[in-house]
Amino acid sequence: MKYDLKKQIRSFGYAWKGIRQCVGKEQNLSFHLITSVVVIAAGFFFGITRTEWLIIVLCIGVVIAAELFNTAIEKLVDLVSPGRHPIAGQVKDIAAGAVLVCAVAAATIGVIIFFPYVFS
Repeated sequence: MKYDLKKQIRSFGYAWKGIRQCVGKEQNLSFHLITSVVVIAAGFFFGITRTEWLIIVLCIGVVIAAELFNTAIEKLVDLVSPGRHPIAGQVKDIAAGAVLVCAVAAATIGVIIFFPYVFS
């Protein structure tokens, strides 16, 4: 099987297009991105360790990915079920719940990492 570099580059282009379609248009994603900038600034300000940076970057990535998945699920549900349907609502609520779980876990980790720096 031959590796197709052009196809790979095109795939990355589609992925970036998907991210750009959400940035600035999805309120919750914008909130998570702004929060990420604040957390990154705090990391530089407090001089957190390399291990703490790894954890912070992982948390940011997970929350943003979860928000993108949630947006994709919501758009797909709207496409296949344009009218109100209880199961469609449940699917959207479950996807949003997954984002909330990721965000709460990330916030908890942030408190654990930054608490000693703030109060030392």
